[in-house]
Amino acid sequence: MRQSLIMGNWKMNGSLESTKSLCSAIMEGLNADDTGIAVCAPYVYLSALKDMTTNSALSVGAQNVADQTSGAYTGEISASMLKEMACTYALVGHSERRSYYGDTDDSVADRFCEAQKEGIVPVLCIGETLAEREANETFNVVNRQLDAVIEKAGIDALENSVIAYEPVWAIGTGVTASDEQAQEVHKAIRERIAAKNTAIADKIQILYGGSMKPGNAKGLLAMADIDGGLIGGASLDAASFLEIYRSI
Repeated sequence: MRQSLIMGNWKMNGSLESTKSLCSAIMEGLNADDTGIAVCAPYVYLSALKDMTTNSALSVGAQNVADQTSGAYTGEISASMLKEMACTYALVGHSERRSYYGDTDDSVADRFCEAQKEGIVPVLCIGETLAEREANETFNVVNRQLDAVIEKAGIDALENSVIAYEPVWAIGTGVTASDEQAQEVHKAIRERIAAKNTAIADKIQILYGGSMKPGNAKGLLAMADIDGGLIGGASLDAASFLEIYRSI
């Protein structure tokens, strides 16, 4: 049976003080034996979270990772730097990175590989825009984004990774995919992986990243192929985030 994972993506929000306060509130709501909960914080707060979360049930991740190992890449943060901050996870290919900052399928695959080189678990974000869904391109888009990583890293690399399906049309819009719509895509992703390796397909965690909230979490998490959530806005409120976590 796959372990569930609830992961918060704090995006570009907060201050050092509010980040510490939010982290403390989340940890206060966890039991010592809790597992499968993480937050992805802005780079500049990772050091503070490293100190706070040592020996905690709460894991920490970064919101991105460089597609190069080191060198003259001003503004980038390498996987080895994230490792020093005790990051367990790193998001790669988030829709906002693809849309606003030019991340391509190829560069996302490079970021995926760089994270794994340092033992960091890449969280591969894939998903379609509203225009792509309306053009019935959902599965073509998701398959293309997934295949780019498989072609570069190899199918075996997915064993130590997480996938997050994020329908771009349901992020920050107030619109959420129905439980059945989300399950349909999650199932298709798992089946595509199973065509190459059934053991990895059975094991890999596929998270839903389209505005999961306390009100819709139980229905989404009840779906057979939805193993957790990549939570945006709701993760900025400790009570809401913990309610989603307990919905599992």
